Amino acid sequence: MRPTALAALLAATLTLPTACAGEDPDWRTLDPENLLVIDTTKGRIMVELRPDLAPRAVERIKLLAREGVYDGLQFHRVIDGFVAQTGNPDNKDGGVSAHPDLPPEFSNRLPPDAGYVAIVTRSDGTAGFLGTLPVETVSAAEDARRAQGTTETWGAFCPGVVGMGRGDSFDSANSEFFFMRGAARRLDRLYTAFGMTVSGLETVFALEAGEPPARPDVLTRVRIAADMPEDERPVVTAIRPASVDFLSYVGAIRGQKRADFSICDLRVTIVVKKP
Repeated sequence: MRPTALAALLAATLTLPTACAGEDPDWRTLDPENLLVIDTTKGRIMVELRPDLAPRAVERIKLLAREGVYDGLQFHRVIDGFVAQTGNPDNKDGGVSAHPDLPPEFSNRLPPDAGYVAIVTRSDGTAGFLGTLPVETVSAAEDARRAQGTTETWGAFCPGVVGMGRGDSFDSANSEFFFMRGAARRLDRLYTAFGMTVSGLETVFALEAGEPPARPDVLTRVRIAADMPEDERPVVTAIRPASVDFLSYVGAIRGQKRADFSICDLRVTIVVKKP
């Protein structure tokens, strides 16, 4: 579902906080250390990073952002309904940064206090949210069988999810990353999901398409919010998926979609306070 249509459904169902969102128990302020701020030729995109799910990928994205590697790079592969790919120093598939390739982080075993909220429960697993990121997990029965006190969790490649690009080898992720422009669940547990677009999904959809695009859009500047001057730093808050308002929204979408309902039909509501 395109962000404009989803926004209308959200507005009809959810009640935004009347006070500062950070003071409302149903809302949380995103950690500026794990908020990626990407300025592009089409507008700003912001991503909540999830080091709990993909610690090495998040560490690499932060490192390259802080080194300025991403500034000026192109969206070199943009496919309607699929992905917008960038982050390659050569502005084409195949190039890498000066740092070594990364091991795969297609899933991770998370403890009960990780903050995961299940929305859909099936016999073979669950689907829900880790912060703003849609994820899936193994079933409670599988957890009990393994008896490790953790749950295997992986990113669900829904619109807005951000993943690490790689080559044919599972351990070839390096600097490239991609934004989902549609749902492609065949990527689950084959690519590392490390974040979720929390603002600027309209910008992701507006990027010039092509392989490569005739007039590629560019990452003009990529920063970690914590590194930005306080008078420039955006403050982003997100509704908690366990809140009554969000669960009411889930019920409305579930009733509309019926048997076709999936975690990709949902999006955690965001409020951005500009400095």
